[in-house]
Amino acid sequence: MRRITAHIPNFITCLNLLCGTVAVVLVFRGQMTQGFWLMVAAAVFDFLDGTAARLLGAYSAIGKELDSLADSISFGLVPATMLHTVYLPAAPYRWMAFIPFIVVIFSALRLAKFNVDTRQTESFLGLPTPANALLTGSMVLYSENSEAWGAMMHSSWLIPSLSVVLSVLLVSELPMFSLKIKHLSFRGENAVRFLFLGLSLVIASAVLIAGFHWSLSVLSVMCLYLIMSGIYSIARRPTTS
Repeated sequence: MRRITAHIPNFITCLNLLCGTVAVVLVFRGQMTQGFWLMVAAAVFDFLDGTAARLLGAYSAIGKELDSLADSISFGLVPATMLHTVYLPAAPYRWMAFIPFIVVIFSALRLAKFNVDTRQTESFLGLPTPANALLTGSMVLYSENSEAWGAMMHSSWLIPSLSVVLSVLLVSELPMFSLKIKHLSFRGENAVRFLFLGLSLVIASAVLIAGFHWSLSVLSVMCLYLIMSGIYSIARRPTTS
């Protein structure tokens, strides 16, 4: 029985990888919404595999590496493919449409860095790949449901610039809080987590009530995460006397 339960976290990770792989195919077919929801499913499995490993005591070196390989597809290749697909008709030169794929490279670098960086046990340094994927995916979906936003996303400069900015954020040293709630006390970094969750609920509800497409609520929440992480980074800086 123990030998079976030891493989459960890796099985869940493989579901993450499967969702990401199918999402890439759907995005190339122009089925952006379905690809986005598969990416969300991959994020859920990414959360569950770690939870299962903790509950079952089934940590393994293979599981850690498999998780990063799956994440590089689900949260690196999928959002990059979405950006590529949207930008392809607007690219001044065909080769420029492949610029978004630098996000895949920097996502892989970010994941490799995370695996060996002992400073990232409680919080993150750099933009987590799932957050980057949700930010990018919701941005692309909203561009398909907003005329003004769509015109901006189809400009010749925005997506290449965005790809570079996201790549830099992925491997930056900017402290960003995690959402791993280990206790219910409202203090320290937990206070930041609960504040973020509360504000996210308010913002998402306000966007939906106002009648905007649901993707804007996801985009707004991810922008809130970036803003609060920036404030969190400034607050964590040691004061000099």
